[in-house]
Amino acid sequence: MKALTHIRRALGIDIRRGKYSYGYDVEVGLISASRVADTWVKTTCGYCSVGCGMLVGVKGRKAVTVRGNPEHPVNAGKLCPKGLSEHYILTAPGRARTPLLRKNRALTAVSWDEALDTMIEKIGALQEKHGSDALGVISTGQLVTEEFYTLGKLVQLGFRTRNYDGNTTLCMASAVSGYKLSFGSDGPPGAYADLEHADVILLIGANIADNHPILCQRLDRNKKRTLIVVDPRVTKTAMMADLHLPIKPRSDIALLNGIAHILIRERLIDENYIAQHTVGYEEFAAYISEYTPERVAAITGLSEETLIRTALLYGRARAAFIGWTMGVNHSTQGAVTVAAINNLALITGNIGRVGASPFSITGQCNAMGTRESGFASSLPGYRKFEKVEDREDLAKLWNISVDRIPTARGLAYPDIIEAAVSGKIKALWIIATNPVVSFPNHSVLEQALRSLDFLVVQDGFHPTPTSEFADLVLPAAIWGEKEGTFTNSERRVSKVNRIVAPPGEARPDFNIFLDLAGRLGVRDELYPGWTMPEDAYTEWQRISHGRLCDYSNFSWQEIEERGGVQWGGSRLYQDGIFQHPDGKARLHSVPCEPFIEQPNDEYPFILNTGRTVEHWHTRTKTAQVALLHNMVPNAWLEMNPADAAQLQLRPHDRVTVFSRRSSVKNVELRITGIVAPGQVFMPFHFAESNSNMVTLGAYDPISREPNFKQCAVRVERSARN
Repeated sequence: MKALTHIRRALGIDIRRGKYSYGYDVEVGLISASRVADTWVKTTCGYCSVGCGMLVGVKGRKAVTVRGNPEHPVNAGKLCPKGLSEHYILTAPGRARTPLLRKNRALTAVSWDEALDTMIEKIGALQEKHGSDALGVISTGQLVTEEFYTLGKLVQLGFRTRNYDGNTTLCMASAVSGYKLSFGSDGPPGAYADLEHADVILLIGANIADNHPILCQRLDRNKKRTLIVVDPRVTKTAMMADLHLPIKPRSDIALLNGIAHILIRERLIDENYIAQHTVGYEEFAAYISEYTPERVAAITGLSEETLIRTALLYGRARAAFIGWTMGVNHSTQGAVTVAAINNLALITGNIGRVGASPFSITGQCNAMGTRESGFASSLPGYRKFEKVEDREDLAKLWNISVDRIPTARGLAYPDIIEAAVSGKIKALWIIATNPVVSFPNHSVLEQALRSLDFLVVQDGFHPTPTSEFADLVLPAAIWGEKEGTFTNSERRVSKVNRIVAPPGEARPDFNIFLDLAGRLGVRDELYPGWTMPEDAYTEWQRISHGRLCDYSNFSWQEIEERGGVQWGGSRLYQDGIFQHPDGKARLHSVPCEPFIEQPNDEYPFILNTGRTVEHWHTRTKTAQVALLHNMVPNAWLEMNPADAAQLQLRPHDRVTVFSRRSSVKNVELRITGIVAPGQVFMPFHFAESNSNMVTLGAYDPISREPNFKQCAVRVERSARN
């Protein structure tokens, strides 16, 4: 609380009156004239997927303060610590300011012309020699939608490589695949408002208090709800729960199947909904008949009474909501776990109604935008590569030959990295992401980067652990320095506005993409007459028209005026018609398999990883904000007191975490009952103590999302220097 008070004061919030002041300076205790804004700019937060509306105060061409937009429907004026300090990243140290080209082993400042000419020349030569797919492209979840759409066309139709994916595969691909398995399409069915109207809320692997804190206010406003939190760790969100289910790691499928078993046994299902709107019920019911409370209790570590209580609460609810994040997605069974969640909603009819939804809470600020328009795992507008009609539809809209549109997606993110290791990918273009910290099994990622003939890193910051490997660094504008739209977890499209100019020679990604298209000779064909992101939005409206993710119903100006607009309305599937050809959802029989790397005598602990509210992903941004860095400057390892006693470890000891792959040295030990015996937890934000040194390279076979959450480790006191 002291840290939060400090950040409020330093950011100019009068905590005595609960109002925003003109900039209270905690060091001198006076009103600071430097924080008095001349103008206020409406925009949307660039961190997580909640999509909070903001007002950024500008004075003398500099962002000097920020506050929540009280008129925005998502957050009603509230912001988390990252949002409250977001304007500081615009003047943070470590910004990329000029193109850099490696010459004589050193990155050297060059002009934009030399940088982009070299990029086209190097990539072109490698593609001519090894084929178009010798280029791999890894994007992000933090560009505006108009940039994602522009980039997708550039990669697939300009550079003609299929090997294009985003870092969203590291967090949201399993949710996408699970929705497709059940409903025939991506797209979260519900809305944040459901959290306020559901009488039972089941959160699975979703620590929203740390990951999406503004959503906690929705829970607080719902005075009649029962909150059930499923998580092996006693998270901040679990502390809010009416019922916490501390299941054994990766036993969530057994839990979901066990709940379904009890619902069917107790006849707490909607037989009419099942008959009219689903396929596969008989097979599903027969399959989960084996998931008795006795069997599920043995797998999950929960009591039979707790299992029955949970199932009855969900089954008897007027409106039941299930939400999840990375605790579900980060698994080799992530996609089918999402399908198992959807099963519960379908057999009880808890979908398409107020308060009732299986709801994936997305990770990054615009992961939804790239899922819809990005041309990576699917064609724009949730079209399918393998569907002839979808390819022909796009070819007609773009006025190109249908033969130019790939008939299958290329390599996913992990497979692009493996292809770089094997030499099939010769050039890699990384945009606004930091895989040296975020990718699992660090040694494989490093081997991939060192194996490339040419690496381009396009980012708003340099140096980063990834840009240090680059042959070419392209300085990009970031949030606050460009214009476009973000789409949040509830499908709400909100405006992102330019607040200040980019530093030095940095350019918006949109402009970089158009410049490259011109040098490839495809700009006039792919982007006729385009000069600004609104041009991309106008075309995207045509491309999305008539699709599930239809943007054609609201203009660029209307998004701004209304404070964001939800495509698809407040909820999808209210009519019970799904995106499979027959209009019916699919029920799936999902086996509960043990996670790949089980603990043993040599590696007795299960490592879990996650976030903390003060930081964002790999800290590329938040490490540069002194207020956030000072609140949480270092990583730590949580261990149960019983395990610490057995190892003769004490609080704040420096320990080293070992796996079969590598180690993380000199991490501060926190001894706490938050984690169960046999388990340890570590945040993944810190390059200096990178948890991905020890995580394993195992991936979901459907979504290709990594299994970040469970690997076997041992913990030892670090050797004294």
